[in-house]
Amino acid sequence: MEHLDHFAPLAARYDAFILDLWGVIHDGVTAFPHAVDCLRRLRAAGKRTLLLTNAPRPNAPLQQAMRGMGIADDLYTGVLTSGEAVRDALRDPPDRWWATLGPRVFHLGPERDRGVLEGLPYTRVATPAEANFVLNTGPDDLRDPTSLDEFDAELRDCLRHRLPMVCANPDLEVIRGGRLILCAGALALHYQALGGDMRMLGKPDPAIYDQVLQRLGVPAGRVLAVGDALRTDIAGAAAVGIDACWVLDGIHAHALADGAAGFDLGRAEAAAAEAGLAPLATLPRFAW
Repeated sequence: MEHLDHFAPLAARYDAFILDLWGVIHDGVTAFPHAVDCLRRLRAAGKRTLLLTNAPRPNAPLQQAMRGMGIADDLYTGVLTSGEAVRDALRDPPDRWWATLGPRVFHLGPERDRGVLEGLPYTRVATPAEANFVLNTGPDDLRDPTSLDEFDAELRDCLRHRLPMVCANPDLEVIRGGRLILCAGALALHYQALGGDMRMLGKPDPAIYDQVLQRLGVPAGRVLAVGDALRTDIAGAAAVGIDACWVLDGIHAHALADGAAGFDLGRAEAAAAEAGLAPLATLPRFAW
């Protein structure tokens, strides 16, 4: 495992890059200037970049939000969200599980994620008792997003009505504006632990990387994945044989901090090994 202090040496080795968003390009509120600069330099070098994120909303609203942060469309080649992948699966079911979900959906999540269902033949209902399945896009804006207890009763109500769950964001937690909050993946795993039937789409599911490689049009051996989360970004790339660079100043930053504004690289290597992963390199942040 190489430990680099900037991205330029890796940029020269690959033709295309799969880039995580949250924790690498922005923090959910503000774009990182060093990351925007890195995107600009990759574009100038003629490299292809696809932003792959477990955001539980379609591509278009996510891109609109990025524009508001100063991340222009022409800074990257393409984008694919887990919300878009879920939307595709609801529109064109890939197997019997998806095809038999039924027409009535209970949405567990904030209103801003409702775009996953827009234009599709599903009816949103107000309670689990009325639904055929539950779409989980994460904690809503009315409850404490740091506590599973806030959502336990609602999840148990879904279980009582034997609702299959579609999870549109496999992430467990994320740092938003410096605050650690739960994501849909944490609610989905809790539901599964209670005995619920659940499917996720997004990283680290190998299926989503098939779509990514098709969009990039570059062989897997010439592609590097860059992300901050071992469980999703690094494990997802490893599952499909794509090299990965682990950005330490993200979801694992607190656990890996050395107390001197840097990172304990020995601890990072141990964490990766414990997870059964071997990223090609680490970076303190996604900076050129």
